Amino acid sequence: MFINNYMPLPGLVLAFKKYSTKKGIWGSPWIGFKNFKYLFKTQDAWIITRNTLGYNILFIFFNVIISVAIAIILSELTTRWKKLYQSTILLPHFLSTVIISYLVFAFLSAENGFLNNGIFPLFGIEAVSWYNEPKYWPFILVFVQTWRSVGYSCIVYLSTILGFDREIYEASAIDGASKWQQITRITLPLLRATIIMMVLLAIGRIFYSDFGLFYQVPQRSGILLSVTQTIDTYVYRGLLERNDMPMATAAGVYQSIIGFILVMSANLIVRKIDPDSALF
Repeated sequence: MFINNYMPLPGLVLAFKKYSTKKGIWGSPWIGFKNFKYLFKTQDAWIITRNTLGYNILFIFFNVIISVAIAIILSELTTRWKKLYQSTILLPHFLSTVIISYLVFAFLSAENGFLNNGIFPLFGIEAVSWYNEPKYWPFILVFVQTWRSVGYSCIVYLSTILGFDREIYEASAIDGASKWQQITRITLPLLRATIIMMVLLAIGRIFYSDFGLFYQVPQRSGILLSVTQTIDTYVYRGLLERNDMPMATAAGVYQSIIGFILVMSANLIVRKIDPDSALF
C-alpha cells in the first residue's frame, strides 16, 4: 500500500509545472494552476466529469438493487444447486476485461456479431453498426458492468443475510408473516447497515472508473469518446498518446479532490441521519 499509494504522491507536483524531460520533475519550471485552467477551458473537463460521475451513479444504483435481490433469492433457496448458482453469478467478476471485451465484440460486431446475424434477422431488424453509434453505449456499458460486478456484491450481502438470527424468521412465520413481509420487515432493515457501508465505499470511488471497461470494451473507438471517455481513460490518453504528463496529472489531482469531497459529504449526511451506519 505504501509503494502504490504513497510513494507516487510527490509526483503530483507535475500538475503545477511545465514538464521538461531534460530538466526532470523537480527541475521543470512552476506554472501554478495553468494546467487546470487549460483543462477546464476545454470541453474535455465537462465530458469526462459527466461520464465518470453519471456512469458510477448508475452502476451503484443497479448494483445495489440487483445484488440485494439476488442475495435474498439465494438465501431462500434450499436446492442442492445453490452452490452452482453462486459460482455462476460470481464467475464474471474474475474474468479479464480483455476477455469481456471480446465477448461483447462477439455479440456486437457489425459483420459477424451474434445480434446482427443471429437475432435481428429473425425479427426483421436491420443490422446496427454498434461501434459507430454512441447512443447505444450508455446502456451497453451499464449492462456489462452490472453483469460483471453484481456477483461479488451479491456474495457480500448473502453472507450478511446468512448471519441473521433465524429465530426471528421462525417467530415471524408463527405470527403469520409471509415471505414478502419477512423480506421487507426483517431482512431489508437488518441489511441496511451493510447496504449503506457498500454505497459509501462505492461513493469513495465515484470519481474513478473501471479503466478496462471504458477503454477495452468499446474497442478504443474514437467516435464513441463522447460517451466512453472518463477521467481514467483521459489521463491514460493524455499520458501515453498525447505525451502530456502535466495535464494528465492535473486531471488525476482533480479526480482525487472531488472524490474525497464526495465521500466525506456522503458520510456526513449518513452520520446526521443514522450515526451507527456511518463509516466514521
